Amino acid sequence: MITDITSPANPVLKSLKALADKKGRREQGLFLAEGLRVCTEALATGQVPRTLIFAADAEGHPLTQALIAATEARRGTVIRSTRDLLHRLTGKDNPGAVAAAYAIPDTGLHNIDRSSAALWVVAENLKDPGNLGTMLRTCDATGAGGVILLDNSCDPFSLEAVRASMGGVFTRRIAQASGTDFLAWLRAGPGELVGAALDGHTVDYRAHRFAAPTFLFMGNEQSGLPPAYAAACDALVKLPMKGTADSLNVAVATAVLLYAALAQIEPL
Repeated sequence: MITDITSPANPVLKSLKALADKKGRREQGLFLAEGLRVCTEALATGQVPRTLIFAADAEGHPLTQALIAATEARRGTVIRSTRDLLHRLTGKDNPGAVAAAYAIPDTGLHNIDRSSAALWVVAENLKDPGNLGTMLRTCDATGAGGVILLDNSCDPFSLEAVRASMGGVFTRRIAQASGTDFLAWLRAGPGELVGAALDGHTVDYRAHRFAAPTFLFMGNEQSGLPPAYAAACDALVKLPMKGTADSLNVAVATAVLLYAALAQIEPL
């Protein structure tokens, strides 16, 4: 059954709005995604909204109808509302036709099957959710398995990260762990840990021979890979800097390395 809600004071709307904060996501076990295409891609992976809210003027769209049917079939909540309330909910000036709340998945390392992909990204103390979302999007584009977030990295289920991932949050694996736990897990099976660094015993990334499975280890946006983590790597690679800049954006560097590794592991 579809419920009509047009007041921002409605408790269901307030509950969805609370998902903008990490505390709200943690308490409800849900995160928010927006956009008809993204929610449709999530549905294609078998992920159905717990709560779906759509603008009344988009109700007749076949993709909206498919989302409504799937949500109702799983006994989820379906809300018909307005573009203005979707704007209030997502903060976008030009809100999409739909937004939806999804269950936050288990992000334990035990859910990572290293044999399922040739490439994985490991990020240490990553702070910018936009960078994280872009990394997930690039993982999707290159067929990498996903991102393993270490230590005090940002929340992968924030609206900013989900938005920047362009659906990657649904198609890629996400794990969260301490550095100690990750290194113990990594050494318990196959896989080469390749760190991105400017200092130490680094080689040009084009000279390194990547082999599956490779775990690309990216450091914090400002400080890079800490020495202790760099020492734990099987190899260190660097991207040559020809201009005055001393580093690249971490999401850009990740994209360069993923495509370089992909070209070696799966040559065209």
